[in-house]
Formats: sequence, C-alpha cells, structure tokens
Amino acid sequence: MTDKICIRDLTVRNIIGVDAWERSKRQPIIINLTVYTSVSEAGDTDHLPYSIHYGVLCKTVEAHSEKTEFRSVEALADSIARVVITKCHAPKITVRIDKPRALLHAASAGVEITRSRSDYTEEQLQDTVPCPIKFNQQDIIFVKDLRLSCIIGVNPWEREEEQVVVLNLQIYPGMDDTSDRKADYVSSTHNYRTIVRTITKYIEASSYKTVEAFVTSVARIAIEKCHVSKITVKMEKPSAIVFAGSAGVEITRDRAFFAKSAANKAHTRGVPSVSAIHGLPGLSADSKLQIRGPVPAHLTHEVYLALGSNMGDSAANLTNALKMLEQGENVRVVDTSFMYETPPMYVTDQPPFLNAACKIKTDLAPKDLLKKIKEIEAEMGRDFNTIRNGPRPIDIDILLYGSVEYQDDTLTIPHVAMQEREFVLRPLCDIAKDVEHPKLYRHISQLLSQLLLKQEESKEMNGVIHKSFPLRHKIVHWDSKTLVMGILNTTPDSFSDGGDYSTAEAAALRAQQLVDDGADIIDIGGMSTRPNSVEISEEEEIRRVVPVIKLLRARGFDAPISVDTFRAGVADKAMEAGADLINDVSAGQRDPAMYSVMAKWNVPVCLMHMRGDSKTMMSQTDYGERNDVIGEISRDLNKSIQRAIAAGVHRWNIIVDPGIGFAKDSEQSLQVLRRLPEMILDPKSPLAGYPCLVGPSRKAFIGHLTQQQDATKRAWGTAAACSASVAGGAGIVRVHDVKEIRDVIKVSDAIWRVHA
Repeated sequence: MTDKICIRDLTVRNIIGVDAWERSKRQPIIINLTVYTSVSEAGDTDHLPYSIHYGVLCKTVEAHSEKTEFRSVEALADSIARVVITKCHAPKITVRIDKPRALLHAASAGVEITRSRSDYTEEQLQDTVPCPIKFNQQDIIFVKDLRLSCIIGVNPWEREEEQVVVLNLQIYPGMDDTSDRKADYVSSTHNYRTIVRTITKYIEASSYKTVEAFVTSVARIAIEKCHVSKITVKMEKPSAIVFAGSAGVEITRDRAFFAKSAANKAHTRGVPSVSAIHGLPGLSADSKLQIRGPVPAHLTHEVYLALGSNMGDSAANLTNALKMLEQGENVRVVDTSFMYETPPMYVTDQPPFLNAACKIKTDLAPKDLLKKIKEIEAEMGRDFNTIRNGPRPIDIDILLYGSVEYQDDTLTIPHVAMQEREFVLRPLCDIAKDVEHPKLYRHISQLLSQLLLKQEESKEMNGVIHKSFPLRHKIVHWDSKTLVMGILNTTPDSFSDGGDYSTAEAAALRAQQLVDDGADIIDIGGMSTRPNSVEISEEEEIRRVVPVIKLLRARGFDAPISVDTFRAGVADKAMEAGADLINDVSAGQRDPAMYSVMAKWNVPVCLMHMRGDSKTMMSQTDYGERNDVIGEISRDLNKSIQRAIAAGVHRWNIIVDPGIGFAKDSEQSLQVLRRLPEMILDPKSPLAGYPCLVGPSRKAFIGHLTQQQDATKRAWGTAAACSASVAGGAGIVRVHDVKEIRDVIKVSDAIWRVHA
C-alpha cells in the first residue's frame, strides 16, 4: 500500500521514562505518524466518509499521549499504534517518537516502529490485556546527532587536540527474546542511554587515525558490550574540510560480522576456542573431567543472582550453591564476581559474610527459578524459621531478570533493596557494571557510586569490605598484606637453583625452611621454563612434583602449595596429591584442557602472560611499532580470563601475572614494573580488579642492570623489583630469597598499602 497520510512533528508533553538528568519530569515529545491507507475513493469522489481526517487523527494521538505516563518511548509508540489502528481504523501505521531532552549531548533519541492490525490480537487492540513489545525487522531505535570530543585524524594538530564528531546511530532490535515473555512482565529493549554512555566512555578515552576505524569501533562496542544485534553508525567530522559542512562515513554491522572477524583472527593466530578443548590429550582416564560446551540455545533469559554465606565453610557453600544451580538442564552459570568478606548488616551480632554475585542463563520463569533457589537453600541447611537476616549457610537472591519487572507476595524483581546494599552492589559491579537498573534508570556502577557517596556524607559506613579469596580452608584478604610465594624447583636445570632440591626429601626440607623464613605459599615446579631449557615428558614432570606434595602432606605440612605447570595432567595429579593453587605460565595457551582442570578443582589459579615456549619466547619480544607491551599483555590475559570463565572457573579464583622475563627483554620487563598500576589498577584496563602476582626473582634483567652474572647474588636487585611491585599494586611476589624479601615486603606494605 503506497498511499500515506502523514502528521509531522506533533509535540506533546508527557512523563516518559526520565529526562537527560535522569529525572522523572514532564518533557516534550515529538511524534511523527505515517498512516498507510488507500486514498483512491476520497481522491476520486472528494467525499469525506472515505477520508481519514488528519485533525481527528492528531487529536486522538495527542489526547492519548498526554493522559498516561509511559515507561519508555517503545511503550508509547506501541500504544499509539494500537490506538490509531483501533479508533482511526488505520490498516497500517509507522510511529516515530523523538525525545529532544533524552540525552545531554545528543539532539534527540527515540524509536520508529511499523505496525498493522495483524500484529495484535483483538484483546490487545481493545487494551484489555497487557501487550508485550515485539520488534520486527523494520523497527529502529535511534540516537540523533550525538556530539563527542576525541582525538581523530592523521595530521599533527589532530593528534594533539580533540575535535567534535557527530554520531547518528540506528539500532535494529528485530525479534528479540521479549517476544516470548509472559504478559505479566513489563518488557523493554536496548536502552539508548546505556548504549550512549558505554560508547561515549570508550570513544572519548581513545584516539583514532581514520573515521573508518572510529565507526567500526563504535559498532563493535554496541554489539559486544551492549548486546545489540545490528547497528548502523554514521559519523561526521564538521571540521574536516574548510568549505564543506562535514565529511564522514556510514556503516552497518551485525553480530555475525564481528563473530566471523574474531574467528578468522583466532584461526590466523592459532588460538584455540573454549569448545576446542574437547578430546585433548594429557589427562588421565580417571580424572573425571567434564568439558563445558557452549551455553545451550534454549537458555535465553539472563539473570543476576546475589549469594551470601556466614555459616560453616562459607567459600565452599557458595561453590556448592553454584553447582546445585547447574543441576539439570535449566540453568548455566556463565560468570561470577570476585568474593568479598563483608560485615553483617541489619543483625550485627553474627559472623561476617562471604558475598558474591553470579550471572546465569536460564529458561526458567522467575517463579520457577525462585522455587529452585529455595530448594537449594533448604537442602544446604538453611532454616527459614530463624531470625530474619540472621546467620545462614546460604542465601540466594534474584537481583535482575533481564529487564523484567515483577511483583507478587513472594518475589519482587528487580530486588527491592539492592541499591542500598554495598555487599550486593560491589560484587554485582564486577560482572554487570554497565547494566542498567530497569526501574532506577542508572547503571549498577552508578548505583554503587551514589551509595558510597551517601554513606560518606552521612557517615553510615557499616565496616570494611575486603576483597577475598579462599586458600586452603582460609579466607585471604587481598588488601591485608602482600603474600610471599616461595619458589621450590625440583629440577636439575633451573637457572639459579637447579639440582639443589631434586629429591623428595630435600625438597620437603626446603619447603619447611621457606615457610619458617616467612613464605605464605610454596610454589613447586618440576620443569624449568627458563629460556632455551629442554622440555621433559609429562610423566617425568609428575614424577618430580607429586611425590614432594604427598610427602609434605603426609608430614602434616599445612601451608598452601602451588603447582607450577602448564600441563593439565600434571595439575590434575598435583591437586589429587594435596596442592591448593595452579600456577600456569602459559595462562592455558599451551594446554587448553587446563581451564577445565582449574574449574574441576575450584582452586585459585594464576594465569601468566608469555609467548611461545622456552625455546622460542625470546624471539617473540616484538610488541608492534609502538612497543605496546602493557596493552598486549592486558589484552592477551583478558582473553585467557574469558576462556577460563567460560570453562567454569570462578572469577574470585583468578590471579594474573604479567610474566616478567617471558617473551620480554630487559627494557620491556622494566616497563611492566613501571606501568603495573596502569595494568591492574586503572579502571579502564581489562585486568582492573584482578589480584596480581609478580615474579621478578633473580631474573636476567636484574643481572643485566647490576652486572651480576651469578643469579644467586641478585637478592638486592630482586628486593628493589619486589618493592616496585608492591607500589604498583601486586598482591603476591614470587621469590627465591624468602627470608630477605619478607622484610622488604613488610616495609613496602607499610608504605604503599592502605590498611583498613
């Protein structure tokens, strides 16, 4: 049908969502209508009964738009479409809604939808039942003339000064998962405010030489960070050409484009995907290793849960609760937060809690999910008849269920009190900082910032919250002290102590000496990874490591033991023998089955950055023309982290190591130490928040600087490097000379660590 009746720029006043300052205020809304109909009979006869009166159409839409508050522009547009189809008898209509005051730095934002009578049931047209919003391929969400300032261009002055660029975005929601939601859910779609915030934060902190790279990055961020399925990005530089209004580029990208690009890059680099670990050799037949495949397609709902425990082994309780959630085929845990020890709230006369959050994918409706949660809590021993907010072995709350709002006598979604609980928002921020609260119109990170500011102003601080991790039945606070990891090599060819502890008895005695000297963790390795060392068989590595661990545990040795290996089979046997931590110098790259071993044993793991192997790593120190060592380390380790999490490793168990001396020359190793805060403390870094291990002990760069060829005489240089590591935010230092370095760490902690 090609005939159209149009209403252009009808302005109404209404409360619709929030304004640019996130206030629920009356604001101007601009409506454009296109009614698709036939005007042939009215055109031929000039007879009023055959015409759709645009005055009536306008008044109908105006009255309907101003009499009711709407949660979103999508809801208003859909409601207008139903009214026009019902009251004005329009067979088909396009509704475009602009909010000029939607965003601070954009001309407007809004939605455009096309609907016909066949898109609704008669009950929905009569407004007798709720109408979930369903998007088709013609619908778009748009942001008009978003103005950002950034470095863009190749000329010297363009690399020096920021300039304004203008972005226009069209997002295609298509038929998303709102189409199968039940009628008692209030549905919404991609929030333009969240998308704009995410894009703005990233773009204004970056610099580009070409507009092509700029628009591609914008599209990638929207798709990968904001979960948009398809987007058109138009970017213009108003100052690009003196005698032209602007110059720019427009592209359209979808999720498949970037998925294909990522797959090609991974294939080129030989990087294995998570699914590629099936059937890998190296594990014993009795290891009972279960490989996690991709998330099943039927698990469409994304849900965030809060977990807490303060009875018994709290860390084990959290882990067991996650395992029980995954029993059956209805839930997959896809991400977990860091772990926090928090003081009790409301009822203060009880032990501190361990708190965490997790993201799950599920096909359970909210009430069914709640039923499963209550069954888990009951099975784990929670007594529902005791004092409210008192001690409990496990507490699981549904925080967010997509963008759903739901309330009955037993369940409220979003969780009614999450915005006032720091012990909820901190872990939730680890995995959902850019997720927007469906009712409060703010990101989770904003809710946390506001709560902390409120607490500071009112002096209502409820005690110190410690980021923690479980290590050998104890809860370790990352902010309490820098841990010292003592090195124990059971190898004949290590670069500084090869052959000294190659028997189980000698190694066991050395382990006890290291603990007596002040080591918090003993790191046992059975194969040298120094440059140009010869790799031994897996069987030989097991023979060197496992008997030492068994002997130590048989003698009552209670200190945490780490196994230094990149082989999944060795790690598996070491865990069976009594080890507590897996230290993988390759971050899972040498043996991708390692991720599943890490998940199986649910222990702390250290993922270290390196390239190649002992024979090739020192030929792989080229980090590009800008020598972007820090950027490459951060990106590579982040990829390993994501693979580990996808395999089932909990975030609270992950430690990162920049790999000083591994595929890094002396200057690059020094650069790592200089810029360590940029890597692990800068909120923009992909490694921000992860505990960091640094291992500078007796390394070649120290020998180069001190002209000390004898590695055993590099203790003073090691001390300086360890002190720099503490200043940079390291949580663990790995050293040979424990007794000497112990005092260095004590003083460094006193200078640089902030104690609660």
